[in-house]
Amino acid sequence: MYNYLIVGSGLFGSVFAHEALKHSKSVLVVEKRPHAGGNVYTENIDGIHVHSYGAHIFHTNNKRVWDYVNNFAAFNRYTHSVLANYNGEIYSLPFNMYTFNKIWGVNTPDQARAKIESQRTNITNPQNLEEQAINLVGPDIYEKLIKGYTQKQWGRPCNELPAFIIKRLPVRFIYDNNYFNALYQGIPINGYTEIINNLLEGCEIILNCDYCQHKARFNSLAEKIIFTGPIDSYFDYKLGALEYRTSRFEQEILTHTNNFQGHSVINYTDSNTPYTRIIEHKHFYPGLETNSTVITREFSTEWKPGDEPYYPVNDEKNNALYKSYCGLAREQANNIIFGGRLGEYKYYDMDQIVLKALELADKEL
Repeated sequence: MYNYLIVGSGLFGSVFAHEALKHSKSVLVVEKRPHAGGNVYTENIDGIHVHSYGAHIFHTNNKRVWDYVNNFAAFNRYTHSVLANYNGEIYSLPFNMYTFNKIWGVNTPDQARAKIESQRTNITNPQNLEEQAINLVGPDIYEKLIKGYTQKQWGRPCNELPAFIIKRLPVRFIYDNNYFNALYQGIPINGYTEIINNLLEGCEIILNCDYCQHKARFNSLAEKIIFTGPIDSYFDYKLGALEYRTSRFEQEILTHTNNFQGHSVINYTDSNTPYTRIIEHKHFYPGLETNSTVITREFSTEWKPGDEPYYPVNDEKNNALYKSYCGLAREQANNIIFGGRLGEYKYYDMDQIVLKALELADKEL
């Protein structure tokens, strides 16, 4: 009945669906959530486009990708910057001259370099994340801005985490709080849901439906399947479950104020604060005037079946298991393409997802 069945309506699935329709292919999209858009879904609350599944800032150096997404929405001029709150002290991220001035009182790049160099260790082969971080930036920055946040994010002490998680740390010896070194950056003025709706215009979509519970029936409907869910879930975890970190969001609508923290994203880098960050969504839209504000506290937790998977744990054990599932896919799923962050068990930024979907469309269509 269909040329393509697309499982998941996030950016990857939606971009491919749009391209398939452009090529006169018949498409059915199946989504387990009650809305399309995956993790980029935004909801309008009191005139604020709330990022329901965490902060999403579109940034890219790829002109093809930037031009493509601008076909589906107008973007604002938002430039992402992040603040860190360490026990009430506020620091700029990523590490830059504002950070170094606040920590050490230094004013010039040479002074900052000398301070970092005086603190760095010279461990030739760091054995864990703690050794790697101190080796790169020294104990002062590590203790205040890395240790607590990282332990909350990964759920284990830094000296038990592999060093490769932070092979390098962005360190800038300039007064610049721009989080991304990207030529193009912004957020859709009317939220990401507008992009998804425009991408999927004309598509047949089934919401609130778990494909994996009706796999045989759905597979019989299409020539090819684009599966953007977790690759291990497709095979009913028969080789074991891949590991993820997941996030829990506590959203609060504040009617007593229209400005809670004065900034879009503040990371809480101490160990005692249970959440990793607070997002105030209105600040993603510069100049937005509202009578209230919406904040989201984000908690990082260990993933278990039934939770939404967010961050792949790409250590040696899990990467080996993923390769085993890829072998299973080659043997048993010739007409199925596994794509996206979950299908490929790899963290991608949004622009990378769009490009991967376009490249797949180039090849398939």
